[in-house]
Amino acid sequence: METASLDLNLLRTFLAVYRSGSFTGAARLLGLSQPTVTTQMRALERQTGRELFERLPRGVTPTPVADELATRVAAPLDELAAVAGPTPPAGARAEPVHLAGPAELLCTTVLPALAPLVAEGVRLRVSTGLTDPLLDELRAGRHDLVIATTRPRGRTLHAVPLTDEEFVLVAAPVWAERLRGRQRARESAEGARPGAREPFDPAVLHDVPLVTYAEDLPIARRYWRHVFGRRLSRTAAVTVPDLRGVRAAVAAGAGFSVLPRYLCQELLASGDLVALLEPEDPPINTGFLVQRPGAPDNPDVARVRALLLRAARGW
Repeated sequence: METASLDLNLLRTFLAVYRSGSFTGAARLLGLSQPTVTTQMRALERQTGRELFERLPRGVTPTPVADELATRVAAPLDELAAVAGPTPPAGARAEPVHLAGPAELLCTTVLPALAPLVAEGVRLRVSTGLTDPLLDELRAGRHDLVIATTRPRGRTLHAVPLTDEEFVLVAAPVWAERLRGRQRARESAEGARPGAREPFDPAVLHDVPLVTYAEDLPIARRYWRHVFGRRLSRTAAVTVPDLRGVRAAVAAGAGFSVLPRYLCQELLASGDLVALLEPEDPPINTGFLVQRPGAPDNPDVARVRALLLRAARGW
C-alpha cells in the first residue's frame, strides 16, 4: 500500500482508531469530535481505495489492510509524537502512572513491589476491575498499564507475560479432616489395599459448601476440568467478588474453594488452610502486563513496567 502521499493527520487519527478500537475512543484520545474522526476515516479510505475498519454494533475491528498499514506507520508516528510533544520544564514532576488490574493481585503483591518507587517520588493511580473492561479503558487512554488475566486479542495492544498463578483446592482444617475420613471410608468400602493411596474423589465434596468468586464458578469449573476431567455441577453457597473475601470465608470454616496459591500461601504454611489435593499438573493461569499503545510520554511508566517485570520473577 502506498503511504507516502497520505495526509499525516489522517494517519494519526487512523492509528488512534486502530489502537482504541472505536471512533469514539479515538476522538477522546485526540480531543476531536466523533463526527470529525468518522469523516477523516472515510477520507483515508477514499485515498487508499480500501476498507480499513469493519463497523460493529460497539466499536470497529481492523481489516487486514488496516493491520498492514498500522504495522508500517505506528513506529514512525510514535517517534514523531515523542519529538514534537511538549518538553516538561526542568525539575517538573512526572504525571502519575495509571495502573489497573485484579484487586487481589494489586493489593497483595503488586503494590508492595512498587513501594520503593513510590518512596522515590513516583506517583500511582490504581484502579481495579475485570480484564476486558480494563483493556477497553486502556485503549481509550484511561490507564498506562494493565495487568490482564488473559492475553489481549488482536495486535493493537503490546502484552508480555508477567506471572503464572497456580490454583489450589483448599478448605479449613476442620473440613479437611472430615474429608480425609470420607476418603478413607470410601477406600475401605472399595477394598483398597492397606496403605495404598487412592485418587482423590471429588464426590466427597458433594455436601460441603462451595465458596466462590462468581455465580458461574469460573475458577472452580476450570479446576474441575483440568484436574478431574469432568464438569462441575454445583451451586455456590457463598459468592463474593473478591478472592480475599473467599479466602477469609474458607479459612473461617465456611466450606471449600479454589484459590491462587500466592493468595493463600501464608495460610497454607500456618495450617489455617489445607490443600485438599496436590496434583502433579495443577491448573496455571498466566497474567500479562499490557501497556497503553503509543510512545509513553511519562518516564515513570517505563520505571513501573521495568520494576514489575523484575519483581514478578520471584512471585
